[in-house]
Amino acid sequence: MPIAVYVLGLSIFAQGTSELMLAGLLPELATDLHVSIPQAGLLISAFAVGMLVGAPVLAVVTLTWSRRTALLVFLAIFALTHVAGALTSSYAVLLATRIVGAFVYSGFWSVAAATVVVLVPANRRGRAMSVVTGGLTIATIVGLPLGTVLGQHLGWQSAFWTVAGLCVLAMAGVVATVPSDRPDAASTPRLADEFQALRSTRLWLAFATTALVTATILVVFSYLAPLLTQTAGLSSGAVPAVLALYGLGSFIGITIGGRFADALPFHTLFISITGLVVLSAALALTAGLPVVAIAVIALLGGFGFAANPALNARVFSLAGDAPTLATATNFSAFNVGITAGPWLGGLAIDAGAGYSALGWIAVGTGAAALATVLLAALLPVSSPDPAGRGATGRSRGAG
Repeated sequence: MPIAVYVLGLSIFAQGTSELMLAGLLPELATDLHVSIPQAGLLISAFAVGMLVGAPVLAVVTLTWSRRTALLVFLAIFALTHVAGALTSSYAVLLATRIVGAFVYSGFWSVAAATVVVLVPANRRGRAMSVVTGGLTIATIVGLPLGTVLGQHLGWQSAFWTVAGLCVLAMAGVVATVPSDRPDAASTPRLADEFQALRSTRLWLAFATTALVTATILVVFSYLAPLLTQTAGLSSGAVPAVLALYGLGSFIGITIGGRFADALPFHTLFISITGLVVLSAALALTAGLPVVAIAVIALLGGFGFAANPALNARVFSLAGDAPTLATATNFSAFNVGITAGPWLGGLAIDAGAGYSALGWIAVGTGAAALATVLLAALLPVSSPDPAGRGATGRSRGAG
Protein backbone atom coordinates (compact mmCIF):
# COMPACT_ATOMS: atom_id res chain seq x y z
CA MET A 1 0.00 0.00 0.00
CA PRO A 2 1.58 3.33 -1.05
CA ILE A 3 2.54 5.63 1.82
CA ALA A 4 0.43 8.36 0.19
CA VAL A 5 -2.70 6.35 1.04
CA TYR A 6 -1.83 6.52 4.74
CA VAL A 7 -1.06 10.24 4.41
CA LEU A 8 -4.53 10.76 2.97
CA GLY A 9 -5.91 8.83 5.94
CA LEU A 10 -4.01 11.18 8.29
CA SER A 11 -5.49 14.14 6.44
CA ILE A 12 -9.00 12.76 6.87
CA PHE A 13 -8.23 12.19 10.57
CA ALA A 14 -7.27 15.87 10.96
CA GLN A 15 -10.32 17.19 9.16
CA GLY A 16 -12.65 14.51 10.49
CA THR A 17 -11.73 15.46 14.04
CA SER A 18 -13.13 18.91 13.32
CA GLU A 19 -16.24 17.40 11.74
CA LEU A 20 -16.96 15.35 14.87
CA MET A 21 -15.57 17.28 17.83
CA LEU A 22 -18.39 19.79 18.23
CA ALA A 23 -20.65 16.98 19.48
CA GLY A 24 -18.57 16.99 22.68
CA LEU A 25 -18.21 20.77 22.91
CA LEU A 26 -21.80 22.02 22.56
CA PRO A 27 -22.22 23.07 26.23
CA GLU A 28 -18.95 25.05 26.19
CA LEU A 29 -19.72 26.65 22.82
CA ALA A 30 -23.24 27.58 23.87
CA THR A 31 -22.02 29.23 27.07
CA ASP A 32 -19.12 31.10 25.49
CA LEU A 33 -21.06 32.31 22.44
CA HIS A 34 -24.21 33.11 24.44
CA VAL A 35 -26.52 30.89 22.39
CA SER A 36 -28.73 27.91 23.20
CA ILE A 37 -27.50 24.34 22.82
CA PRO A 38 -29.75 23.75 19.78
CA GLN A 39 -28.27 26.91 18.21
CA ALA A 40 -24.78 25.60 18.92
CA GLY A 41 -25.88 22.32 17.35
CA LEU A 42 -26.52 24.22 14.11
CA LEU A 43 -22.74 24.61 13.81
CA ILE A 44 -22.74 20.87 13.06
CA SER A 45 -25.46 21.34 10.47
CA ALA A 46 -23.56 24.29 8.95
CA PHE A 47 -20.56 22.04 8.43
CA ALA A 48 -22.79 19.53 6.69
CA VAL A 49 -24.27 22.24 4.45
CA GLY A 50 -20.78 23.20 3.29
CA MET A 51 -20.00 19.58 2.46
CA LEU A 52 -23.35 19.11 0.77
CA VAL A 53 -22.59 21.85 -1.73
CA GLY A 54 -18.84 21.44 -1.97
CA ALA A 55 -18.54 17.80 -2.96
CA PRO A 56 -20.12 17.89 -6.44
CA VAL A 57 -18.95 21.44 -7.22
CA LEU A 58 -15.29 20.86 -6.40
CA ALA A 59 -15.33 17.38 -7.96
CA VAL A 60 -16.12 19.04 -11.29
CA VAL A 61 -13.87 22.11 -10.82
CA THR A 62 -10.77 20.03 -10.04
CA LEU A 63 -11.13 17.37 -12.76
CA THR A 64 -8.07 18.71 -14.63
CA TRP A 65 -6.04 19.96 -11.64
CA SER A 66 -2.91 18.33 -10.33
CA ARG A 67 -4.25 16.15 -7.52
CA ARG A 68 -1.47 17.20 -5.17
CA THR A 69 -2.20 20.88 -5.79
CA ALA A 70 -5.91 20.40 -5.14
CA LEU A 71 -5.26 18.50 -1.90
CA LEU A 72 -2.84 21.16 -0.65
CA VAL A 73 -5.20 24.03 -1.49
CA PHE A 74 -8.06 22.35 0.34
CA LEU A 75 -5.95 21.58 3.42
CA ALA A 76 -4.57 25.13 3.57
CA ILE A 77 -8.02 26.71 3.42
CA PHE A 78 -9.34 24.26 6.00
CA ALA A 79 -6.50 25.16 8.39
CA LEU A 80 -7.11 28.90 7.91
CA THR A 81 -10.82 28.55 8.69
CA HIS A 82 -9.88 26.96 12.01
CA VAL A 83 -7.43 29.72 12.83
CA ALA A 84 -10.19 32.25 12.13
CA GLY A 85 -12.66 30.22 14.18
CA ALA A 86 -10.30 30.05 17.14
CA LEU A 87 -9.78 33.82 17.07
CA THR A 88 -13.43 34.85 16.89
CA SER A 89 -16.00 35.37 19.63
CA SER A 90 -18.84 35.78 17.13
CA TYR A 91 -21.33 32.99 16.55
CA ALA A 92 -22.00 34.27 13.00
CA VAL A 93 -18.30 34.29 12.08
CA LEU A 94 -17.81 30.81 13.52
CA LEU A 95 -20.82 29.61 11.55
CA ALA A 96 -19.31 31.03 8.34
CA THR A 97 -15.93 29.39 8.97
CA ARG A 98 -17.63 26.03 9.49
CA ILE A 99 -19.38 26.30 6.12
CA VAL A 100 -16.22 27.31 4.24
CA GLY A 101 -14.10 24.67 5.95
CA ALA A 102 -16.60 21.96 5.18
CA PHE A 103 -16.82 23.10 1.55
CA VAL A 104 -13.13 22.39 0.96
CA TYR A 105 -13.20 19.27 3.18
CA SER A 106 -15.72 17.70 0.84
CA GLY A 107 -13.49 18.64 -2.09
CA PHE A 108 -10.62 16.89 -0.34
CA TRP A 109 -12.72 13.72 -0.05
CA SER A 110 -13.48 13.73 -3.79
CA VAL A 111 -9.89 14.33 -4.87
CA ALA A 112 -8.55 11.81 -2.33
CA ALA A 113 -10.83 9.14 -3.84
CA ALA A 114 -9.61 10.01 -7.34
CA THR A 115 -6.01 9.87 -6.12
CA VAL A 116 -6.45 6.40 -4.65
CA VAL A 117 -7.86 5.13 -7.95
CA VAL A 118 -4.62 6.20 -9.65
CA LEU A 119 -2.21 5.03 -6.94
CA VAL A 120 -3.39 1.43 -6.48
CA PRO A 121 -4.55 -1.38 -8.80
CA ALA A 122 -8.28 -1.99 -9.20
CA ASN A 123 -8.30 -5.05 -6.94
CA ARG A 124 -6.95 -3.02 -4.00
CA ARG A 125 -9.02 0.15 -4.27
CA GLY A 126 -11.56 -0.97 -1.70
CA ARG A 127 -8.84 -1.73 0.81
CA ALA A 128 -7.05 1.55 0.06
CA MET A 129 -10.20 3.59 0.53
CA SER A 130 -10.83 1.76 3.80
CA VAL A 131 -7.43 3.03 4.96
CA VAL A 132 -8.26 6.58 3.90
CA THR A 133 -11.70 6.65 5.42
CA GLY A 134 -10.39 4.80 8.46
CA GLY A 135 -8.97 8.20 9.37
CA LEU A 136 -12.52 9.28 10.17
CA THR A 137 -13.03 6.25 12.41
CA ILE A 138 -9.82 7.03 14.27
CA ALA A 139 -11.04 10.61 14.59
CA THR A 140 -14.10 9.19 16.33
CA ILE A 141 -11.99 7.11 18.71
CA VAL A 142 -9.16 9.58 19.37
CA GLY A 143 -9.92 12.99 17.89
CA LEU A 144 -13.43 13.39 19.27
CA PRO A 145 -12.66 12.62 22.94
CA LEU A 146 -9.34 14.49 22.73
CA GLY A 147 -11.08 17.55 21.32
CA THR A 148 -13.66 17.31 24.10
CA VAL A 149 -10.97 17.14 26.80
CA LEU A 150 -9.09 20.08 25.29
CA GLY A 151 -12.28 22.10 25.04
CA GLN A 152 -13.31 21.40 28.60
CA HIS A 153 -9.91 22.23 30.13
CA LEU A 154 -8.29 24.75 27.76
CA GLY A 155 -11.30 26.25 26.02
CA TRP A 156 -12.95 25.11 22.81
CA GLN A 157 -10.54 27.32 20.84
CA SER A 158 -7.67 24.96 21.73
CA ALA A 159 -9.38 22.17 19.80
CA PHE A 160 -9.56 24.42 16.73
CA TRP A 161 -5.84 25.29 17.01
CA THR A 162 -5.01 21.58 17.28
CA VAL A 163 -6.93 20.79 14.09
CA ALA A 164 -5.12 23.60 12.24
CA GLY A 165 -1.77 22.17 13.36
CA LEU A 166 -2.71 18.66 12.24
CA CYS A 167 -3.66 20.03 8.81
CA VAL A 168 -0.20 21.62 8.45
CA LEU A 169 1.38 18.22 9.21
CA ALA A 170 -0.92 16.60 6.66
CA MET A 171 0.15 19.16 4.04
CA ALA A 172 3.79 18.21 4.58
CA GLY A 173 2.87 14.56 4.08
CA VAL A 174 0.98 15.33 0.86
CA VAL A 175 3.95 17.26 -0.54
CA ALA A 176 6.27 14.36 0.24
CA THR A 177 4.17 11.44 -1.03
CA VAL A 178 1.44 12.44 -3.52
CA PRO A 179 2.53 12.74 -7.19
CA SER A 180 2.15 16.20 -8.71
CA ASP A 181 1.12 15.03 -12.17
CA ARG A 182 -2.12 16.14 -13.76
CA PRO A 183 -4.67 13.62 -15.06
CA ASP A 184 -3.99 12.85 -18.73
CA ALA A 185 -6.62 13.18 -21.41
CA ALA A 186 -7.38 9.46 -21.39
CA SER A 187 -7.93 9.26 -17.64
CA THR A 188 -9.82 12.54 -17.17
CA PRO A 189 -13.50 11.74 -16.55
CA ARG A 190 -15.99 13.01 -19.14
CA LEU A 191 -18.81 15.08 -17.66
CA ALA A 192 -21.31 13.55 -20.08
CA ASP A 193 -20.53 10.06 -18.75
CA GLU A 194 -20.70 11.32 -15.17
CA PHE A 195 -24.16 12.81 -15.65
CA GLN A 196 -25.34 9.74 -17.55
CA ALA A 197 -24.45 7.60 -14.54
CA LEU A 198 -26.69 9.75 -12.33
CA ARG A 199 -29.77 8.69 -14.34
CA SER A 200 -29.87 5.36 -12.48
CA THR A 201 -32.91 4.90 -10.22
CA ARG A 202 -30.96 2.45 -8.11
CA LEU A 203 -28.24 5.03 -7.60
CA TRP A 204 -30.72 7.58 -6.24
CA LEU A 205 -32.18 4.96 -3.93
CA ALA A 206 -28.63 4.36 -2.69
CA PHE A 207 -28.23 8.10 -2.09
CA ALA A 208 -31.51 8.15 -0.14
CA THR A 209 -30.35 5.26 2.02
CA THR A 210 -27.07 7.06 2.72
CA ALA A 211 -28.85 10.26 3.78
CA LEU A 212 -31.40 8.51 6.01
CA VAL A 213 -28.87 6.24 7.73
CA THR A 214 -26.64 9.23 8.44
CA ALA A 215 -29.56 11.25 9.83
CA THR A 216 -30.44 8.31 12.07
CA ILE A 217 -26.92 8.32 13.51
CA LEU A 218 -26.53 12.10 13.80
CA VAL A 219 -29.85 12.92 15.43
CA VAL A 220 -28.54 11.21 18.57
CA PHE A 221 -24.79 11.68 18.12
CA SER A 222 -25.02 15.48 17.79
CA TYR A 223 -26.50 15.84 21.27
CA LEU A 224 -24.63 13.10 23.11
CA ALA A 225 -22.88 15.50 25.52
CA PRO A 226 -26.05 17.15 26.91
CA LEU A 227 -27.93 13.82 26.77
CA LEU A 228 -25.28 12.20 28.94
CA THR A 229 -25.06 15.05 31.44
CA GLN A 230 -28.67 16.25 31.63
CA THR A 231 -30.64 13.03 31.08
CA ALA A 232 -28.29 10.19 32.06
CA GLY A 233 -26.90 12.23 34.95
CA LEU A 234 -23.19 11.75 34.18
CA SER A 235 -20.57 14.38 34.99
CA SER A 236 -19.05 16.38 32.14
CA GLY A 237 -15.73 14.67 32.85
CA ALA A 238 -17.23 11.30 31.90
CA VAL A 239 -18.33 12.49 28.45
CA PRO A 240 -14.97 11.95 26.67
CA ALA A 241 -14.79 8.36 27.94
CA VAL A 242 -18.28 7.59 26.63
CA LEU A 243 -17.43 9.20 23.30
CA ALA A 244 -14.32 7.02 23.12
CA LEU A 245 -16.52 3.96 23.67
CA TYR A 246 -18.72 5.16 20.83
CA GLY A 247 -15.60 5.47 18.68
CA LEU A 248 -14.43 1.97 19.63
CA GLY A 249 -17.83 0.60 18.69
CA SER A 250 -17.54 2.47 15.38
CA PHE A 251 -14.13 0.93 14.67
CA ILE A 252 -15.43 -2.59 15.36
CA GLY A 253 -18.52 -1.92 13.28
CA ILE A 254 -16.68 -0.64 10.23
CA THR A 255 -14.23 -3.55 10.41
CA ILE A 256 -17.02 -6.12 10.45
CA GLY A 257 -19.14 -4.27 7.89
CA GLY A 258 -16.19 -3.97 5.52
CA ARG A 259 -15.73 -7.75 5.47
CA PHE A 260 -19.25 -8.37 4.16
CA ALA A 261 -20.14 -5.23 2.21
CA ASP A 262 -18.77 -6.36 -1.15
CA ALA A 263 -20.40 -9.80 -1.23
CA LEU A 264 -23.54 -9.09 0.82
CA PRO A 265 -24.38 -5.36 0.62
CA PHE A 266 -28.12 -5.71 1.21
CA HIS A 267 -27.69 -8.14 4.08
CA THR A 268 -25.14 -5.82 5.68
CA LEU A 269 -27.43 -2.82 5.34
CA PHE A 270 -30.51 -4.66 6.58
CA ILE A 271 -28.78 -5.95 9.72
CA SER A 272 -27.01 -2.69 10.55
CA ILE A 273 -30.05 -0.45 10.01
CA THR A 274 -32.33 -2.81 11.91
CA GLY A 275 -29.83 -2.68 14.75
CA LEU A 276 -29.88 1.14 14.66
CA VAL A 277 -33.69 1.19 14.88
CA VAL A 278 -33.83 -1.24 17.81
CA LEU A 279 -31.02 0.51 19.69
CA SER A 280 -32.54 3.96 19.12
CA ALA A 281 -35.79 2.77 20.66
CA ALA A 282 -33.83 1.29 23.57
CA LEU A 283 -32.06 4.62 24.12
CA ALA A 284 -35.35 6.50 24.13
CA LEU A 285 -36.64 4.16 26.84
CA THR A 286 -33.47 3.94 28.97
CA ALA A 287 -31.72 7.31 28.53
CA GLY A 288 -32.12 7.99 32.26
CA LEU A 289 -30.23 4.81 33.22
CA PRO A 290 -26.50 5.66 32.89
CA VAL A 291 -25.07 2.14 32.54
CA VAL A 292 -27.66 1.03 30.00
CA ALA A 293 -27.43 4.30 28.06
CA ILE A 294 -23.64 4.01 27.79
CA ALA A 295 -23.87 0.44 26.47
CA VAL A 296 -26.53 1.41 23.94
CA ILE A 297 -24.47 4.38 22.73
CA ALA A 298 -21.42 2.16 22.15
CA LEU A 299 -23.56 -0.27 20.16
CA LEU A 300 -25.07 2.58 18.14
CA GLY A 301 -21.57 3.47 16.98
CA GLY A 302 -20.97 -0.14 15.95
CA PHE A 303 -24.17 -0.66 13.98
CA GLY A 304 -24.04 2.82 12.46
CA PHE A 305 -20.53 2.49 11.05
CA ALA A 306 -21.12 -1.12 9.96
CA ALA A 307 -23.46 0.28 7.31
CA ASN A 308 -20.89 2.64 5.82
CA PRO A 309 -18.88 0.22 3.62
CA ALA A 310 -22.06 -1.16 2.06
CA LEU A 311 -23.42 2.34 1.42
CA ASN A 312 -20.30 3.20 -0.53
CA ALA A 313 -19.98 -0.18 -2.24
CA ARG A 314 -23.39 0.20 -3.84
CA VAL A 315 -22.58 3.64 -5.24
CA PHE A 316 -19.23 2.62 -6.70
CA SER A 317 -20.79 -0.41 -8.36
CA LEU A 318 -23.78 1.41 -9.81
CA ALA A 319 -21.66 4.30 -11.10
CA GLY A 320 -19.46 1.89 -13.09
CA ASP A 321 -16.77 3.70 -15.09
CA ALA A 322 -18.05 7.19 -14.20
CA PRO A 323 -17.63 7.31 -10.42
CA THR A 324 -16.42 10.88 -9.80
CA LEU A 325 -19.72 12.74 -9.70
CA ALA A 326 -21.63 9.78 -8.23
CA THR A 327 -19.10 9.51 -5.39
CA ALA A 328 -19.28 13.25 -4.80
CA THR A 329 -23.08 13.10 -4.77
CA ASN A 330 -22.93 10.29 -2.22
CA PHE A 331 -20.73 12.52 -0.06
CA SER A 332 -23.47 15.12 -0.39
CA ALA A 333 -26.05 12.52 0.63
CA PHE A 334 -24.05 11.81 3.77
CA ASN A 335 -24.22 15.48 4.53
CA VAL A 336 -27.93 15.76 3.87
CA GLY A 337 -28.21 13.34 6.77
CA ILE A 338 -25.68 15.26 8.84
CA THR A 339 -27.69 18.43 8.26
CA ALA A 340 -31.09 16.89 8.90
CA GLY A 341 -30.14 14.93 12.03
CA PRO A 342 -29.12 17.85 14.28
CA TRP A 343 -31.92 19.99 12.87
CA LEU A 344 -34.61 17.42 13.69
CA GLY A 345 -33.09 16.88 17.12
CA GLY A 346 -32.99 20.61 17.77
CA LEU A 347 -36.67 20.94 16.86
CA ALA A 348 -37.58 18.27 19.40
CA ILE A 349 -35.45 19.82 22.13
CA ASP A 350 -36.78 23.33 21.50
CA ALA A 351 -40.31 21.92 21.69
CA GLY A 352 -39.57 20.62 25.19
CA ALA A 353 -39.63 16.94 24.26
CA GLY A 354 -36.38 16.21 26.12
CA TYR A 355 -33.23 14.44 24.97
CA SER A 356 -34.77 10.98 25.21
CA ALA A 357 -37.07 11.95 22.30
CA LEU A 358 -34.03 11.90 20.02
CA GLY A 359 -34.19 8.11 20.07
CA TRP A 360 -37.75 8.09 18.72
CA ILE A 361 -36.79 10.44 15.88
CA ALA A 362 -33.95 8.06 15.01
CA VAL A 363 -36.44 5.18 14.95
CA GLY A 364 -38.46 7.04 12.31
CA THR A 365 -35.53 7.92 10.06
CA GLY A 366 -34.07 4.43 10.48
CA ALA A 367 -37.34 2.83 9.44
CA ALA A 368 -37.41 5.05 6.34
CA ALA A 369 -33.83 3.98 5.51
CA LEU A 370 -34.82 0.35 5.87
CA ALA A 371 -37.67 0.93 3.44
CA THR A 372 -35.28 2.26 0.77
CA VAL A 373 -33.06 -0.81 1.18
CA LEU A 374 -35.99 -3.18 0.82
CA LEU A 375 -37.27 -1.29 -2.23
CA ALA A 376 -33.85 -1.45 -3.90
CA ALA A 377 -33.57 -5.16 -3.13
CA LEU A 378 -36.95 -5.79 -4.75
CA LEU A 379 -36.06 -4.06 -8.03
CA PRO A 380 -35.65 -6.55 -10.89
CA VAL A 381 -32.06 -7.72 -11.12
CA SER A 382 -32.24 -7.52 -14.89
CA SER A 383 -32.72 -3.74 -14.78
CA PRO A 384 -29.46 -2.36 -16.20
CA ASP A 385 -27.58 0.45 -14.55
CA PRO A 386 -25.63 2.98 -16.64
CA ALA A 387 -22.46 0.86 -16.50
CA GLY A 388 -24.32 -2.34 -17.30
CA ARG A 389 -23.47 -3.93 -13.97
CA GLY A 390 -25.40 -5.40 -11.09
CA ALA A 391 -26.21 -3.95 -7.71
CA THR A 392 -23.16 -5.16 -5.82
CA GLY A 393 -19.57 -4.07 -6.05
CA ARG A 394 -16.40 -2.90 -4.37
CA SER A 395 -16.50 -0.91 -1.14
CA ARG A 396 -14.93 2.49 -0.68
CA GLY A 397 -14.84 2.11 3.09
CA ALA A 398 -16.41 4.57 5.61
CA GLY A 399 -17.85 7.82 4.52
